[in-house]
Amino acid sequence: MIDELDRAYDDGRTGKGRHRRPAGRLPVVATLVVALVLFGGAGWYGFNRFLAAPDFSGAGAGEVSIEVRSGESATEIAATLVSAGVVKSAKAFVNAARDDPRSQGIQPGRYTLRREMTAEAALAMLLDLDNKILNGVTIPDGRSTKQTLDLLAKETGLPVEDFRKAAEDPVALGVPDRWFTRTDGKKVTRSVEGFLYPDTYELGEDVTAEGILKMMVQHFLTVTEEMRFVERVEAERGGVSPYEALIVASLAQAEAGIPEDLGKVARVAYNRVYGNFDCGCLEMDVTVNYWLEVTGKPTKTSAEMTQDELLGADNPYSRKLRGLVPTPINNPGKLALEGAMDPPPGDWTFFVAIDKEGRSAFADNYQDHLKNEAIARENGVL
Repeated sequence: MIDELDRAYDDGRTGKGRHRRPAGRLPVVATLVVALVLFGGAGWYGFNRFLAAPDFSGAGAGEVSIEVRSGESATEIAATLVSAGVVKSAKAFVNAARDDPRSQGIQPGRYTLRREMTAEAALAMLLDLDNKILNGVTIPDGRSTKQTLDLLAKETGLPVEDFRKAAEDPVALGVPDRWFTRTDGKKVTRSVEGFLYPDTYELGEDVTAEGILKMMVQHFLTVTEEMRFVERVEAERGGVSPYEALIVASLAQAEAGIPEDLGKVARVAYNRVYGNFDCGCLEMDVTVNYWLEVTGKPTKTSAEMTQDELLGADNPYSRKLRGLVPTPINNPGKLALEGAMDPPPGDWTFFVAIDKEGRSAFADNYQDHLKNEAIARENGVL
């Protein structure tokens, strides 16, 4: 949380602008040392007080809430604490944080503290999550943007139209323009779909719809950077762009019934689109349901879908669309992203869920796929 401590309080600071001391005059420290020799222990006590940062002397009283923002340094947190009357000086808190390695783990969010506490006690309360005011919202893996915005509106009380309006421009929310690149020759459809990273978010008191979506996009960028998603996809996926891999991650998130199958489903998607699959298409009903959802129609089971819905020429997410669909179809979690970035090797082009736990069986030919479907029927899945 605290990346670095403000060096403004370092005792050994040097710099080009340092003033020279007039010749013949003792430095301040030397003068104080002389005073200590003359006055003995009493002088040392006074010297120690001269160097010590102003600090309150007790555990504090009353109650006050403060907010720690993401990425704040110890000095920035200290300024908030001083302003709220929690600690007496910023330097006291910075010193306490410097002396305690756990300060690196202070989490963003709102906390209940006391007024006029020692800096050490204030730090201890910030490290104790029992003092954290929970005002969070959890977005599960694999929710579409429409579902995510509806959930955010419900949990925050903000108008859903505010979220929808903010979601119209993914670049304004922080998605770098370079993400919207395809290598398959298809026109790029800019959408925030796929970039609203699923997680639990702690929200401040004065949050806005735009602010929340920006937070989620930034979290996506942080996670994918830590994974080296862009670099590895570009180096290892044979010309597939990171945006296309993000689409594949969303497909895997929608289709895999268990985490262990995410990478295998991603491999199937790659094999169907970039391999020797007859139509070069995905043939996944989840893309059709996504189209139904974004056009305001109810989603359906595979058996309920009409031929026009499955194969209609006006459906850009059709089962028979050659190549990848225009956008991701949901916001995938980290395991799905990892599966699309580094799928296991295999020639699979078919899969089917074979048990009620969601486990799938994979095949590289249609005859074996039919056998897997028979197993699924025996288990009451199909």
